Amino acid sequence: MTRAAKTATETGGDAVWTTQELAEVKHRLQGEIEELNAEVAKAESQIASGDISDSAGDDQADAGAKTYEREREIALTLNARDLIAQNERAVARIDAGTYGVCESCHKPIGKERLQAFPRATLCVSCKQREERR
Repeated sequence: MTRAAKTATETGGDAVWTTQELAEVKHRLQGEIEELNAEVAKAESQIASGDISDSAGDDQADAGAKTYEREREIALTLNARDLIAQNERAVARIDAGTYGVCESCHKPIGKERLQAFPRATLCVSCKQREERR
């Protein structure tokens, strides 16, 4: 039994994760990692192929639109990389047996929260406290 399952059982919570449920979450996260890695690779190749000479002869509006689009692609790529890191961290927590335990208060994170947002590392109350700061 994982540490999260033990903690939930000890506190009388109903948030016990079965081995099968954890395997499903891990599989889902790994699938997202693969999809995001493919998106990042595609976006990076598009960004890299955006040659500076492509804007030769463009007016200011066209050049501005291309710059905006390039910056947007870069921002989306950075967001995707962040999601990959969060997913990898969640998978590592599953492997370590700490998935479902709040990193701040060390109490169980609600199962419903993790089902909605499997990358969560904080329980609702700790997350709310963090966001108020």
